[in-house]
Amino acid sequence: MEVIGKIKWIDEIREYGSNGFKKREVVVTTEDQYPQHILVEFVQDKCEILNSFQIGNNVKIGINLRGREWTNPEGQVKYFNSIQGWRIDLIDDETSQELPPMPPPIPSENIDKNQSEEEDDLPF
Repeated sequence: MEVIGKIKWIDEIREYGSNGFKKREVVVTTEDQYPQHILVEFVQDKCEILNSFQIGNNVKIGINLRGREWTNPEGQVKYFNSIQGWRIDLIDDETSQELPPMPPPIPSENIDKNQSEEEDDLPF
């Protein structure tokens, strides 16, 4: 899976716990009709790959969806999801537009009204 968009925010590397777990987060804004701000986390040795990127870069991030189960002290089971990055590539404006824009639909009133069914060469 992948996320394509523009980097909106990059956090610093943070360490958690006594075992030295490292995590770094980045927010990418998609260029969809309704843009989404997607938080992607990079962990352990993957944290450093964000060093060569900056806010405003257009990127493609390879991601994995992660889920985990946790039981709180009261015995209730909770579920958490995260989006974990494993690769990030800089893309230029030409690459970010993978498909050319679709031409606008032709209004039905512009279709030739004189075309008959006899001119249809379809076999069915």
